[in-house]
Amino acid sequence: MKSLSLNHKSDNKFTSYLFIIPFLFFYFTLLVYPFLKSFWISFHEWNLLEVAFNPDAKEFTGIKNYVKTLWGRRLTWSISPIHIFICSFFLIDYYGFKKGWWRKSTFFIFLMIIIITFILFGIHPSERGKWFDKRFWNVLYNTAIFVCLSVPPITIISLYLAISLNYKNKLMGFFRTLFYLSSVVSVAVTTLVWTYMLSPQQGIIGHLYKIFGKEPLVWFTNPDLAMPSIVIATVWWVIGFPMIVFLAALQEIPSERIEAAKIDGANALNLIVFIIIPSIKRTFIFIVLYEIISQFQIFGQSQLMTSGGPGIETMTLVMYIYNTGFRDNEFGKAGALCVLLFLCMAFFSYAYMKISSSQDN
Repeated sequence: MKSLSLNHKSDNKFTSYLFIIPFLFFYFTLLVYPFLKSFWISFHEWNLLEVAFNPDAKEFTGIKNYVKTLWGRRLTWSISPIHIFICSFFLIDYYGFKKGWWRKSTFFIFLMIIIITFILFGIHPSERGKWFDKRFWNVLYNTAIFVCLSVPPITIISLYLAISLNYKNKLMGFFRTLFYLSSVVSVAVTTLVWTYMLSPQQGIIGHLYKIFGKEPLVWFTNPDLAMPSIVIATVWWVIGFPMIVFLAALQEIPSERIEAAKIDGANALNLIVFIIIPSIKRTFIFIVLYEIISQFQIFGQSQLMTSGGPGIETMTLVMYIYNTGFRDNEFGKAGALCVLLFLCMAFFSYAYMKISSSQDN
């Protein structure tokens, strides 16, 4: 009997491995190996066309690609007015920790972000100095601006929609499907829709301006409006997924808790701030960090709507990696940029795991 039991367990193990082997094969082939390959390429001077015809044309250069990307000549550090603004985040972080809004691990994660930001904003070239790759910092700034402009409205609007649709009837089911449909379409369709919508000659918004006797706005060639146009299209496109996640979290809140708050005289704003958000805190943090990670990887919208223009006002980090590798044939530098993007994403993923574990504790 014991031998039969052992044979049965070994058969179950073998069957389990058969199920996970296909996944592991594609995971290592399509994700792990390309990342390790790009990490290895980042330590080389690697011209795509030359190496394609002659595999020995690559040259090992160590961390030269990272230095060329991140550093410059004759850099100095000084305090600017923006550092005062950054210090205010430290006060918020410390106050939240003292009030018990977040635990020690969350406090140190936010503190690390504040310190890194404080240092980076103080570094700039002297009169005779320069960045080795000034475009990289401009592109990184564009990406950070896009994330700051897109993540708050995505979070707020999706939460508002989830609260508004958190009722059990057929009409709510129809509206849930309607608001989620935008997430199903491809990025090409999304950019095509919004390119027509924002067109000063053909778009609905342009026609509304003409009806009221005003000159239509030129979105895509205006440095002040090009990035907001991409943000608008992105918010419309991705709003469905966080709405569904929030909706699932809201349905876990006991109805008695909401009813008790209403009896005590809580208005809609009080319900959201003091009842709903604290009850779905983990989901809220997940959506914020998930959207930060997702929007840092923006490519299709800026590529198809503005081609990174005007100038490089809407060029993002992934678009810059693509241009560096496939347009300029600098695969070594593109590999270094990929590794830097991975480290940024890994940091936010680590932050989410630590914050989630602190909430569990």
